Amino acid sequence: GLVRYLKAEAITHLVDATHPFAAGMSRNAIAACTQTDVPLLAYQRAPWHAGPGDNWLPVADMDAAVAALPDVPARVFLAIGKQNLTGFAAKPQHHYLLRLVDAPTGKILSDCTVLVARGPFTPEGDRALLTEHRISHIVAKNSGGSGAEAKLLAARSLGLPVIPINRPDLPPRKVVTDLADVMAWLSHPADLGV
Repeated sequence: GLVRYLKAEAITHLVDATHPFAAGMSRNAIAACTQTDVPLLAYQRAPWHAGPGDNWLPVADMDAAVAALPDVPARVFLAIGKQNLTGFAAKPQHHYLLRLVDAPTGKILSDCTVLVARGPFTPEGDRALLTEHRISHIVAKNSGGSGAEAKLLAARSLGLPVIPINRPDLPPRKVVTDLADVMAWLSHPADLGV
């Protein structure tokens, strides 16, 4: 469908500005641009990086995040969205705190607290949230950006372990993290070597 659209609309450039974890959409964009010779540029937030005082255990995917949780009961803040919850049912000994943009409609984890809230959040607010719910571990997608970083800053201040899930592997493509680079590419694609 994207190939047809690119051709029908005579698209000359494609900017993939999807969420860093929208791997299917990005793979489709890469494949469509390869088939049509339309130049592609990915625009993403820079990923988060551990800093002094952080206790991070980065993992490759959701399954690895589940495996990284302890076997003894813990209180886990899952900051991963509602689409990825089912795998955590494999560790029912934990209590899970879920902060979701929309209330879940289907089955969720057996022992969990659901908060419906939309960021951006503050480090002070997230510190209070983590303390109130006696959170011992945080699992989060490494999506980057400042709007969701508060939980990581709060975890640092409390000395909590964080299990950041790395972004999905994608075929090679040019990625920029600054909007000015996108605009420059659209005006002068040769300047960025794309």
